Amino acid sequence: MGAFGRFRSTEGLEFPLGARVVVRSARGLEIGEVLATEAAVAADRADGTLLRRMADADELLAQRLEKNRDQAFLRCAELLAERGSGSLLIDVEHLFDGRGLYFYFLGTPDAIAEQLIAELAEAYDAEARIGAFADALETGCGPGCGTDEAENGCSSSGGCSTCAIAKACSANA
Repeated sequence: MGAFGRFRSTEGLEFPLGARVVVRSARGLEIGEVLATEAAVAADRADGTLLRRMADADELLAQRLEKNRDQAFLRCAELLAERGSGSLLIDVEHLFDGRGLYFYFLGTPDAIAEQLIAELAEAYDAEARIGAFADALETGCGPGCGTDEAENGCSSSGGCSTCAIAKACSANA
């Protein structure tokens, strides 16, 4: 489900209208689209932080999350019907950091739907499976990442040149 929010860049960067970006909201890391200039957002009215423009690696992760979202939607709808729930599922949203899996129903979900949501969240491992990657998205992938002293297999000799989190890595090196 789409929502609007006001986000400001931590570094005061401007992004073109229509650009796909990664933002930190109260819910976690999410994908957004720039709809207005940052100048239109007062610092004290921001809903979160605009972290960066989407990179190719981010787009690949987004495609994977979309596939998981589609599978979760279909499975939830099937199980609701099998278990005789009267709840109508209208959307499933998987946050970019993989930590949030949100199910949207028309009206209040019944007890069957509530139990099913818990089962599906566990099955899709919304908290843990992608959690370690989510931390790396924000803080980098390890000590020395992006330098010649890197411990996790990359170095400044080009290993990070296509990495979506290289900026976070070098900021924390």
